[in-house]
Amino acid sequence: MKILRITAQGLPLFKENLDVCFYTQQRVSEDDKDRLYNLVDNYYLHSACAFIGINASGKTSVLKVINLALSIIKNEPVNHVESKSILGTTEKATICTYFYDKRKYVCCLETVITSKKAKTGEYVYSILSERLWEKPIASVKSKKYLTDFAGMEPTASRNGDEAYLSDDVSFIIAHNKKTNDKVEVFSLLSYTNVNVLPFTDDIPLEVIAFLDPTIEKLCFEQTEGKTFIHLKFRDEDEIILNNAMDIEQYLSSGTIKGIITFSMVKEVLKSGGYLLVDEIENHFNKEIVTTLMRFFMDSRLNKKGGTLIFTTHYPELLDEYDRNDGICIVRNRNGIIVENLSYILKRNDIKKSDAYQSGFLEGTTPAYEAYMRLKKNLAASIN
Repeated sequence: MKILRITAQGLPLFKENLDVCFYTQQRVSEDDKDRLYNLVDNYYLHSACAFIGINASGKTSVLKVINLALSIIKNEPVNHVESKSILGTTEKATICTYFYDKRKYVCCLETVITSKKAKTGEYVYSILSERLWEKPIASVKSKKYLTDFAGMEPTASRNGDEAYLSDDVSFIIAHNKKTNDKVEVFSLLSYTNVNVLPFTDDIPLEVIAFLDPTIEKLCFEQTEGKTFIHLKFRDEDEIILNNAMDIEQYLSSGTIKGIITFSMVKEVLKSGGYLLVDEIENHFNKEIVTTLMRFFMDSRLNKKGGTLIFTTHYPELLDEYDRNDGICIVRNRNGIIVENLSYILKRNDIKKSDAYQSGFLEGTTPAYEAYMRLKKNLAASIN
């Protein structure tokens, strides 16, 4: 299963409806094809999707919506999803997830969710209604109509037949079982500011050497119900730890996050799934980040169309893209607004980092007035 597009409306933090496309919007040249995933015929997907914006622009919120939509398609209960908080106190949020399934059909799942305050003070969520549309991709005339279901009747709707389902689980579970289809999702949202190495059976030596060449050995061992970590640096004695938290005393935050991330990368490239990373540059230097992006953008390595979806503050990363339509600009204008860069920067040959940093795109650099007020405040406090 491949996700084509996600739209959302009725979310409290968003000023407008959210609309994110994962398929190419601009024309695909021969030179572009090595960095894209060929879905079928002339339809291509981005294998690395970037969301960039200044602090507090709403990038993490966008990633949470995407994670929520993917979790719904994956049959996870809404109330168990880590990003459910993005629903807030919504009375009626509508999330539409467009996907391509094993039958070579384009589908649209519309899920309407509401919130209710529980006695504990927390909000719980339930699905009010759902509809599913389907059409064979062979019937689509052009890319313009790929996710257009206007005038079509849904092929299925949520009704009493789903009484056995929990009210926060999508009825897409029936479709997934019938088509023997699924989507693999790996999320690093909870690791943005937390670096605890989880238990893993295998950490490739190549990953360790890339992140820290002084490490000769790093592995986990389970004995009599206890977990031990074996760590050895070059020309030093082996260290044995029994608490994953203690490893922070020996490894940098970047090395720990790198091990977690690249272990997931292997699984995503193997399965053709999705990897969500918030603030991709956090704890990493630029070379590690660009290496990660290039792995996904290499169609010879990424044969199954694994997709990296990430947020960043760093405009320099945008220059890794030859195209504009794999990048979204996130801004907060009394509510979160997300725009595909190809809609506001028509030419691919303009250096993207320059356009972003210059203020040409509007709202992508801290306001000059705020900068001047901060400068005056610092000057006064120093004097």
